[in-house]
Amino acid sequence: MTFSLKRVSAGIAVTAVAAMTLAGCADTGSGDSGSGSDDGGAAASGDVSITLLPKNLGNPYFDASEVGASAAAEDLGAEFEQVGPTEATPDGQVSYINTAAQQGRSALLVAANDPNAICDALNEARDAGTKVVTFDSDTSADCRDLFINQADAAGIAKVQGDLIAEQIGEEGEVAILSATANATNQNAWNEAFIEYVNETYPDIEVIDTVYGDDEDQKSFDQTASLLQSNPELKGIVSPTTVGLAAAARYISDSDAKGEVALTGLGTPNQMREFIEDGTVTAFALWNPEDLGTLAAYAAGALVAGDIEGAEGDTFTAGDLGEFTVGADGVVLLGDPFVFDADNIGDFDF
Repeated sequence: MTFSLKRVSAGIAVTAVAAMTLAGCADTGSGDSGSGSDDGGAAASGDVSITLLPKNLGNPYFDASEVGASAAAEDLGAEFEQVGPTEATPDGQVSYINTAAQQGRSALLVAANDPNAICDALNEARDAGTKVVTFDSDTSADCRDLFINQADAAGIAKVQGDLIAEQIGEEGEVAILSATANATNQNAWNEAFIEYVNETYPDIEVIDTVYGDDEDQKSFDQTASLLQSNPELKGIVSPTTVGLAAAARYISDSDAKGEVALTGLGTPNQMREFIEDGTVTAFALWNPEDLGTLAAYAAGALVAGDIEGAEGDTFTAGDLGEFTVGADGVVLLGDPFVFDADNIGDFDF
């Protein structure tokens, strides 16, 4: 699968920033985009404030997104903060949405833990004048202004399907270790993956989908349960960074190492040791830092009135370039990128 060279280059260029900032990710205002507002997207005018609300705090994936969003906000001249629950639940996000509305924040960047449960709170925030940009995991389209999609379901299904097929010789039983059962992105990816595998690799059977709730220990335990309950299992696909790393940790110290293939979506820093020790051959992801960057620039363009979120609207997202709003207010970052032993050393996030 090909990947935009522009986006890969941009991702490599910011790895030094990511490495320094992720070491102290609590400092949410320390990002530096490396470019002035002349290179950025639509500069937000007046007093602009952006709040980032990930699925949960302490998640390395969203720590990387925070780096990009913070740097973009600085380039836009916007005040920036990250807030969120410690557990990935919709109820945990509602209070932060309400607070952002009460504080009159200009824009709210949200990775939704449920497509519908937070909609009332988001629409109240929009009624109060806050622009709502979802990223990573969407809500219903009628309760946000834009959705920044990291990659479409078909692209993710293909890259994960091709990876696991190659690793198990295109035959055998495969299971999915997902995040939360209500995560819209996970469910869409899982459905597309199963459909793609059924159509493309008829000798591969997807026998089960289990949920680790984006919790390390639960994902670790679910991996153990899958292997114990399915002695013929040939592979596990985990489309979540927390789940993939937890599954790799379990397999690396079990009899399944070298016998059960593992792939999915992960970050290079989480997965490096498991690539190096042979637990995992290859996995995929987009650059989550770029995802945060794009979400913040999109929010800035909305606040400035340069776009409305209508299909065909265009805006510039700093060094990532120009983007066009698609149907249903969706902006696509790009295709997933495959990480393996040959290239993982080139990335640091």
